[in-house]
Amino acid sequence: MNKIGFIGMGNMAKALAAGFLATGKVRGEDMCAFAPNQDKLRQNAQSLGFSTRPTALAVAEDSDMVIMACKPYQIEGVLAEPEVREALAGKALVSVAIGWDWEKYAVLVDPATRVQYVLPNTPAQVREGVFILEDKSSLTDEEQNWLEDLLGACGTVVKLPAHLIGAGSAVSGCGPAFVSMMMEAMADAAVKHGIQRKAAYQLVAQMVIGTGKLMLETGEHPGAMKDAVCSPGGTTIRGVMALEHAGMRAAFMDAVDAASGK
Repeated sequence: MNKIGFIGMGNMAKALAAGFLATGKVRGEDMCAFAPNQDKLRQNAQSLGFSTRPTALAVAEDSDMVIMACKPYQIEGVLAEPEVREALAGKALVSVAIGWDWEKYAVLVDPATRVQYVLPNTPAQVREGVFILEDKSSLTDEEQNWLEDLLGACGTVVKLPAHLIGAGSAVSGCGPAFVSMMMEAMADAAVKHGIQRKAAYQLVAQMVIGTGKLMLETGEHPGAMKDAVCSPGGTTIRGVMALEHAGMRAAFMDAVDAASGK
């Protein structure tokens, strides 16, 4: 299991390709991709180090594991080509397109095509991603172990049943946008008080990294971590009160609900 092919090379596919190559588990010569915009594809290939293919069929033919990373509305068109379906038969197909789970592919691909639905997020590019795997898969044990080992080298792997993937993706997949907005706002506040923009971003980014790592490594409840910083009558508890008055918790919950379609 060494050759990986991407059908589609948007932002998520680029993040995955960069993360995979950074692990050292995949070589550039063992990765190829097709995208309709060939000029942009060539630019990405040169910057990251993979090779290009002129068609989706060429990717399917030249890969052991194909990552379907095009837009969800494009997938039926790709699979409508009999040659592509035939080339995918007997191979592993990993779907990273939202909503395209195992059941949806089952009616469109050859029964010999083995499918795993994965929803990644963009921090995979720096090997700090979250990968939600549907708990239903038809990959072989060897393929499954290889895929999970590769994804695990790029972040954290979590398995969820199909009916919970939407909510999980709203947290991990959409969450980078929500947290980025929070980071930008905090940096703006620092700039307002006179801190240079670059330093403000450094402060905020490292604070987010450190807080997340502290929670993962200690297993502490986030509420306990918050309490540990809030001295009686201190500055932090006043800031917490301001966030509570602004409805921060409800805003984040509403954002997850909206993103998951609930």
